[in-house]
Formats: sequence, structure tokens, C-alpha cells
Amino acid sequence: MNTRMRRAAVAVAATAMAMSLAACGSAKDADGKKSTESSAKKGDDITIGLLLPENQTARYEKFDKPLIEKKVSELTNGKGKVQYLNAKQDAPTQAQQVDAMITNKVDALIVDAVNSASIKTSVQKAHDAGIPVVAFDRLAEGPIDSYVSFDNVQVGHVQGKALLEALGDKAKSGEIVMMNGAITDPNAHDFKTGAHAELDGKVNIGKEYDTKDWKPENANANMDAAISAIGKDKIVGVYSANDGMAGGIITALKAAGISPLPPVTGQDAELAGVQRIVAGEQFMSIYKPYVQEGPIAAEMAVKLAQGKELGSLTTSTVDSPTTKKVPSVILPVVSLTKENIQDTVLKDGIYQVSEICTPKYKAACDKLGLK
Repeated sequence: MNTRMRRAAVAVAATAMAMSLAACGSAKDADGKKSTESSAKKGDDITIGLLLPENQTARYEKFDKPLIEKKVSELTNGKGKVQYLNAKQDAPTQAQQVDAMITNKVDALIVDAVNSASIKTSVQKAHDAGIPVVAFDRLAEGPIDSYVSFDNVQVGHVQGKALLEALGDKAKSGEIVMMNGAITDPNAHDFKTGAHAELDGKVNIGKEYDTKDWKPENANANMDAAISAIGKDKIVGVYSANDGMAGGIITALKAAGISPLPPVTGQDAELAGVQRIVAGEQFMSIYKPYVQEGPIAAEMAVKLAQGKELGSLTTSTVDSPTTKKVPSVILPVVSLTKENIQDTVLKDGIYQVSEICTPKYKAACDKLGLK
């Protein structure tokens, strides 16, 4: 589990008339069920709405958006379209974006919620308009039709185990700081749960924070406060829930003159995070195979838009606070360290060696054999 928002609001408005009756068959009957005139008759000429939560985390626009667009095109013989909007971490903005997608009669929605609870009303509106909703990466509340994500509790377990590995026999020689994600993100709760399961009783947790909006600058401020409270000589490690925050944390550690840096965890395998791992500044990250998640979300959305059953595409079900047995795909994650960069992000084509091994990191890359 970091930018650049496209000015897609203009595109949404501009394409409204062109889409006119594209989704008129999605109306529901008096019982609230999709009528038989609905999306069952739709072919490849469909429009999928894609709503992503923020542009601070590089993965959304660097990986997820293009992967979803590519898969939609492949599945629809080049006829399917994706309308994209980014909420820039603002839940009211995302609610307005859902309204725009409904007004423009998209045939299905892929939604990565800014706030999984507050999005419930918007999901209900889409449902009432006959527009199926795929919850992407975060389990949105409301009557969603399917869900794809990674095993988020396992993410926390992997991060916690990695931090313990890095600390070794120094695990209780000082205190660690826990920098969790935003409380509005249910994934952050899962990461925290998994991490605590590994760390509790094995380390001393000096300070713990729920970081507003996942922002690196907020993590940086929290870390400054932790250093002042604990003392820079007593911090032996930092649990960071993602790479963006790890960057802010490491900046604070350096500014305080802490050397060598304590092990810091991360998530999302952002380019800057991978480079910090190469340089020895960050111990690990969580690599999520985005090459699987985005295309699965796209396939779910296309099938639902065309009125088809998901069938064997989904492999399990999950329960949200409002909806039970949501058809789902839950993907595994990988602990990314300097030892397996070649076999993960490079092998999967997420990055090229030239992207990671810029002049600043060339010597470190050479030591790792990344050429």
C-alpha cells in the first residue's frame, strides 16, 4: 500500500451528453432489483467510473489507474471507457464525484473510498440508480457488489515481523514508535491490528500515533514529538504503516541527528521507499502486486456493467459493517527488502533499474548487484 490529479471534472461534464442513454436500462423495478432490461443487454460500449482517494501515494496514478484503463480496454475490444476522478483525500469531494458519475450514467463504479463509512450514502445512491459498485483496496460501506484488496491484517503481521527481525536482540533495549495510518481508513486499523499482534510484549512502545490523512508531513510532526518525548538515544525502531510516512519519519530522525538510523518499516513499494531501502535508510516495505489488483477490479466492473455473473473471478466473501458476504478477492503481500528487489518490483516491471539506480544511489545499487 503515493501524484497529480487529472482535471477530469471537465471531462465528466463534457461527456455527459455523449453518454445520454447509455445506462437507461439500469433502472430498478419497484422491488429495488435490477430490471431485466438492465445491463444484461450491454456490450463492449460501456463506461466505468474510477474514483481514487488521493494523490499523495504514488501507486494510485502511477500504477492503479493505467492498469485499470488497460484492462477495461482489453476486455471490451477497445470500446470501453474509463472516467477518472481523484478526491485528493477529501470525503465530501468524493461524494460529489459519485453524484457526477451517477448523473453521467456510468455503467459501473470502481471506488477506493477516502472515508469508508461516510461513502455509504453515495454507494446507496449508485445502487438505487442501478450502477454496480466495486470497492477497490478499501472496504467501502453500503451495498457494494464486490471487493478486491490485499490481506490487510497480514500486512501488519509482515511489517511487525520484519521490524522484530531488524531489531534482533535489541528489541527491548529501548523504545519503538508506532506511526499508524488514518483512522478514517479501515485498512489502517487492519495494519495496526496485525502489527500489534507481532509486537506486543516483544518491544516497548514509547509513542503511538494515528496519522491524519496518511500525510508525510503529519508523520514528520508526530515523529518530532516522539523524539522530544522519548529522547533520541532511546528510539530503537519505528513502525511506519506506509512509505510516504516513512519518508517524513526518516527526515525527522535525520534532523534530530540520530545516527545510525533505527530500522523503519513501510508499505506500497514507492520508488522513494525502494531507494531508501537500497541506501539503507529504510529497512523494508510491503510490496503489493498491483499488476493483479487493478486488473481484477477492472474485470469485476466490466462483468457487472455488462450484467454478467462474477462467477469464479471471486474466491471468497467478506463482511463490511453494513453488507454481508460481499464477493471478494483477497491477494497476498510480500516483504520487500534490499535482498529481493530484483525478484519483486524489477521482475514485475513496476520499476526499471534506471529509475531506482539514479546517480545518488548508483554505488548502493552496485553493492546489491542491481544493474
